[in-house]
Amino acid sequence: MAVNQELVDAIDTLWKIPAPGPENIYSDPAFIALMGVCSERYGLPKNPFGLSFALGNALRSLGAPCLQSSTAPGGRPTMRGVADKLDHAFTRKTIKRRYLCPLDCADSLPALAFGNANVQQFTAIELEELFDERRLMRNFQGWNLDSTKLSEFFWLVVEEEVQVEEAPGAGVTQFCFQRFDGDLGEIDPHQSRFPRPVEEALFFLILGPWESWSAMNEMDWRGFRVRWVYTLDEDLFIAPSKPPSADSLSWQPYIYDSGWGEVVEEERPIVYELTHNANDEIRCLDNNYWQKLVDARAKPLFETPVEHFLVRAFLSDGIDEFMAHLTVIDAAFGLHKDYDKKNRPTDDPLRGAGATKRVATRLAAALNEPGATEAYNELFNLRSAFIHGRSEVDKISVEKRVLARSLARKAAVALISLSSSPDPSRESVLRKLLVCGIGI
Repeated sequence: MAVNQELVDAIDTLWKIPAPGPENIYSDPAFIALMGVCSERYGLPKNPFGLSFALGNALRSLGAPCLQSSTAPGGRPTMRGVADKLDHAFTRKTIKRRYLCPLDCADSLPALAFGNANVQQFTAIELEELFDERRLMRNFQGWNLDSTKLSEFFWLVVEEEVQVEEAPGAGVTQFCFQRFDGDLGEIDPHQSRFPRPVEEALFFLILGPWESWSAMNEMDWRGFRVRWVYTLDEDLFIAPSKPPSADSLSWQPYIYDSGWGEVVEEERPIVYELTHNANDEIRCLDNNYWQKLVDARAKPLFETPVEHFLVRAFLSDGIDEFMAHLTVIDAAFGLHKDYDKKNRPTDDPLRGAGATKRVATRLAAALNEPGATEAYNELFNLRSAFIHGRSEVDKISVEKRVLARSLARKAAVALISLSSSPDPSRESVLRKLLVCGIGI
């Protein structure tokens, strides 16, 4: 519906209240009048719980002087323009949610685009627009985005469209009520550390052989780190959060001679250097490969938590990283029946073998690498020595650490190809791998 004059006038009255506004704007007659107009126009209860706070969030983000300090970004917009934006906020059916992830320690990378995500570097001005800096400055007094420093990093940006309530404005009255009649300490095994769309994009990126692209495996095989994710929601009724500081990323001193006899001391990002040909090879992480992963995800071979543990390994360090990588292989090529020797069929090619040997055999077949069996067994022995507290357990070398990463990544990549089998059921595929692996 078209914005009417009543809504425009109510906004104009509120806008005339100068900064910093009354102590309690929510009880001001101009605010109460605007809330009444919105309630009637969008079919909400006369005084719905939460509407005042949601409307206050929206007006602050739109620049209402009475809801911010006098130092906030100025400029008086047209009242009809504000009314149009507020009307859109009440009536929209979907909301764009954007996840901004700085790739800490990343070397120079090619621009990538896949699915609803992209990887690239932005200028300071582009970052200010991407973060909607003016909206943030209106919400956080005296704050500004350190866009110049942040522009020195590459970014993973993921977007998603989120459905909102069908009833106009219904979403603004939704508050998260905590229920106390359930198990408050329960564990959701599928809970992700970062938002799900981000972890899906991360999983795709780390399918690339970063351990081969890295020129500094002794420092880190990853090629980049993800320290934090900033979520930017288009929903005006939700107050934005303050982005982490650029100082939370990795910097090192940089001292040089200006050429005029002056020593200049600055900071620059720490970089995990890549090999000279890595930049071209990274381009294989394109939309075509993304679509292959999307298709494979829908198949039974990805029903186990392969993705979960490969991302956990990327986000972890030390022994947790190593253990997660071995769990990826077990999740990819292990079956619960591997631990039940008595009930195996008589024609099972490895009827008397233990679970570890069966997983190693399937891994070698999936990768078509004869050495994979011995490599997995060696890594599994390291895992067992740690878990069972054997006295001879020693430090895990860089070589073994990278080998665990490499085998886990190859296992995940192999599942994508195997998912295109005529019969992609897990039991069928893993049985065939067991047969093929015996001869490798």
